[in-house]
Amino acid sequence: QVQLVESGGGLVQAGGSLRLSCAASGRFFSAYDMGWFRQAPGKEREFVAAIHRSGGITYYGDSAKGRFVISRDIAKVTVYLQMNSLKPEDTAVYYCASDLRSPIVRTPTWTYWGQGTQVTVSS
Repeated sequence: QVQLVESGGGLVQAGGSLRLSCAASGRFFSAYDMGWFRQAPGKEREFVAAIHRSGGITYYGDSAKGRFVISRDIAKVTVYLQMNSLKPEDTAVYYCASDLRSPIVRTPTWTYWGQGTQVTVSS
């Protein structure tokens, strides 16, 4: 079992930055792939980014490429999403996810989920 708690969301102006954090509890954190998804009102949950359990491979959705960076700190049992050059269309609830299964998939079928953190980008 893994429990995930997101933080760092908030209100930011377009062009600004935010860093989301996802603190994990449970054993063998380093054995899990970690990811971020987001869901805007009336839309499906969308893949944002993921990082392989090795920490050496990252994946990004089209909306995140070039603007967002995912990273993980094994010692702090935390995964981060640094979001830069934010746009109003980035407004959504952002969810952290983890999974033991391979390979990493871009569909919201991961096993463990956090409760989400709201990100609002004003124009």
